[in-house]
Amino acid sequence: MRTNATGIAAIVLILGGALGLMYGGFSYISETHEASLGPLALSVSERQIVNVPVWAGVGAIMTGSVLLFFGIKKV
Repeated sequence: MRTNATGIAAIVLILGGALGLMYGGFSYISETHEASLGPLALSVSERQIVNVPVWAGVGAIMTGSVLLFFGIKKV
C-alpha cells in the first residue's frame, strides 16, 4: 500500500512541476466588490495571476523523481 501512495505522490509532483515549467503560472477570477441598490446588482470581478517560479517546478520534478526511485526500491 505504501508504494502505491508514494508512487502516486511522486507522479503528481512530476506532472505538477512539468506543468509549472510549461505554463509559468495560472490565473483565476475573484469577486471583489458587490453592491445591491434595489433591483440593481453590481459586482466587480478581478483576474488574479499566480506565477510559479522556475525553481519550484524543477524542485517538484526532482522531489517526485527521488520519491519514485527510492519509494519503489525500498520494497
